[in-house]
Amino acid sequence: MAVSDYTAAKLFCMEETIAKELFSGVTYPYEVLPSIEEFIVRLGSTLPEEIYEKRGENIWVARSAHIYESAYIAGPCIIDEGAELRQCAFIRGKAIVGKGCVVGNSCELKNVVLFNKCEVPHYNYVGDSVLGFHAHMGAGSITSNIKSDRTNVVIHDGNEILVTGLRKMGAMLGDYVEVGCNSVLNPGTMIGAHTNVYPLSMVRGCVPAWHIYKDRDHVVEKLTDSGITD
Repeated sequence: MAVSDYTAAKLFCMEETIAKELFSGVTYPYEVLPSIEEFIVRLGSTLPEEIYEKRGENIWVARSAHIYESAYIAGPCIIDEGAELRQCAFIRGKAIVGKGCVVGNSCELKNVVLFNKCEVPHYNYVGDSVLGFHAHMGAGSITSNIKSDRTNVVIHDGNEILVTGLRKMGAMLGDYVEVGCNSVLNPGTMIGAHTNVYPLSMVRGCVPAWHIYKDRDHVVEKLTDSGITD
């Protein structure tokens, strides 16, 4: 695999997000992170009032979304149709939550795009990240979005590197990625579509599509869409 296997076009089905235009002209998905805030404000002002209700400054919530009273939403933010924000969900702003998404109890989002049907249901932190269609983060799994030395994030894939120019970048999860409980996705993680990450994993760099990540030295290919190697 090469870094070219982790382009936005290869990680995501762009028909599964209201933010499709945000990715126009972008090669790697992390390139959209500095533009999410401006994009939400621009898109939100065009959303039809019969489908989306404006709540406060630059916050648009689909009328079909289910928002628990204890959830907190800061703008700019778009919550799309059929999404569910459960008890004490904390949206810190600059967040696009796709159709049918679940943001669960005590989960925190900041500067993110969640594609449709994405689930972060239990005690997750997702910051400066993009999560693909049907991606799922197990309970307690988080994206770490800043290096301990505060230098810019560099993405590694074997001997290849991508210089992001970003001080903050969490993880890019392709469509149907499954992240096991209590895993940590280190700054600059990119995971290809349909890949599974074992619980309690510490992931860094790039993990190819259609694989199972057990640990850094044990990344095995899936046999089929439904049957996987163990």
